[in-house]
Amino acid sequence: MPARNNANEQVEAVLVAAARGNFGLTIESIWLKTLYVLFVIELHTRRVHLAGATSNPDAAWVTQQARNLSLDLTDGGTFRFLIRDRDSKYASSFDAVFASEGIQVILTPVRAPRANAFAERWVRTVRAECLDWTLVLGRRHLERILQSYVTHYNAQRPHRGLDLQTPDLRSYPADELPDRLRVQSRDVLGGLIHEYEPAA
Repeated sequence: MPARNNANEQVEAVLVAAARGNFGLTIESIWLKTLYVLFVIELHTRRVHLAGATSNPDAAWVTQQARNLSLDLTDGGTFRFLIRDRDSKYASSFDAVFASEGIQVILTPVRAPRANAFAERWVRTVRAECLDWTLVLGRRHLERILQSYVTHYNAQRPHRGLDLQTPDLRSYPADELPDRLRVQSRDVLGGLIHEYEPAA
């Protein structure tokens, strides 16, 4: 990871998790077909972006997902760095997509699993809270499940690294006193996850 220029400046970086290999998220469907997931994590905010899932992650697919992600990532702000592993499926066209946006691609060191710790933690979290409790039928089903979970993860789930805030900051009505708040529950993924928020 690039060094900080001074103590007050946050380095804005995005970590790309491999779709196949040691650091990726791989899922077996009920038909015993392996599905590979490509996702990105904004290191500063811990916000997760789901790129897609496939049974055959080749260079063309990964490059197309990079194009889609570059549109998604540049809408939310500017990023200076993209950190990724050294997998061969990341062709030069993958790096060129981000280079055209002015984002510098940084490769993780060889055999350094801690360089991908944020991705590893997210994979562990999504497995423990969601995928270990779900039977995946296929690619579209997996994408629907993960999109629901990513929405929950970004908007509702508190993170210790963010002082129990969410990646997408929530706002509550200022005129309500905390002891008068009524709480409303909402089920996500068929009741697998429960979200709580102030009732209107």
